[in-house]
Amino acid sequence: MTLAFAATLPGRGYDVELELAAGRTLALLGPNGAGKSTTLGLAAGTLRPRDGHVTLDGRTLVRATAGRVRAWVPAHDRSVALLAQDPLLFPHLSVRHNVAFGPRSQGRGRRDAARLADEWLGRTGLTPLADRRPATLSGGQAQRVAVARALAARPRLLLLDEPLAALDVDVAPALRQTLRGLLAGRTAVVTTHDVLDALVLADEIAVVEHGRVVERGTTAEVLTRPRSAFAARIAGLNLLTGTWGPDGLVTPAGEVVHGHGTPGGAGIRAGAPATAVFRPSAVSVYLAPHAGSPRNTFRGRVETLEPHGDLVRVRTGHLAADVTPRSVADLALTPGTEVWLSVKAAEVDVYPG
Repeated sequence: MTLAFAATLPGRGYDVELELAAGRTLALLGPNGAGKSTTLGLAAGTLRPRDGHVTLDGRTLVRATAGRVRAWVPAHDRSVALLAQDPLLFPHLSVRHNVAFGPRSQGRGRRDAARLADEWLGRTGLTPLADRRPATLSGGQAQRVAVARALAARPRLLLLDEPLAALDVDVAPALRQTLRGLLAGRTAVVTTHDVLDALVLADEIAVVEHGRVVERGTTAEVLTRPRSAFAARIAGLNLLTGTWGPDGLVTPAGEVVHGHGTPGGAGIRAGAPATAVFRPSAVSVYLAPHAGSPRNTFRGRVETLEPHGDLVRVRTGHLAADVTPRSVADLALTPGTEVWLSVKAAEVDVYPG
């Protein structure tokens, strides 16, 4: 493993373990305050754990026991680059000299640093901006310069803390594609709230909630078969969890959910944890129970109505349905309306977990 990470910060309720193989990009997903940025800070050396260790390519960067730091490599000597939402460029330096700063800070000569700077300016499409100052750059251009500066230092681990969050929606896609090419074959960890960032940039996903990793897998696994509420929400899916019974998944509320592989269980043993997911677009909304062949029906109360493209997303306490504006009007849906949500078993994917 290139990166082995295990750290606790009891004061923050933080206890995370991660491993990441060489050349892989891991996306950290989770709500605000879950511990994503804390993970980056511990890896970069801006925070110290109470207990735990961080090793990179077999080199121990930090080891701590009961609050005592047994081994410590300062941030500047870790070969780890941390890129934040704010590019933090030096305002008095040109773009070229900003990018050359990383190699220079590592002790490289002026000529060698300039060569590396020009190489990375070319690879990020910034050569025409080389002599400009940061104040004259757009947000997207400044973030590209920050990426080039980080990579010019040739880090063994690249950490990106929501690198696209502060960019305009018309700028982010181009930089996302640039990052996709630059991260190929590179060991990196990216925090994000955007499912597109995870899909485009990451090989793997770890979902962090309340300072714990609650889900880990390949990007495809987590976004198509999520096991946590946050992953399901970011993937745009409804999620129900429970245990496997004789007729299907049984939720804590006693609802029985039928889907692919039910009955029979698709290899799920009786009493084992199970998860069911389905798309909001597969859900129909009624004002009374609706029978069908075969259907799952759930009772709920409308909490919010949100625009969702050409549709309206109707949210109840634990489920969502995408319906037409005409349906909202015909059913007179408003917050507080009691409804019945119905989804065909053929639209529901049930799996272990």
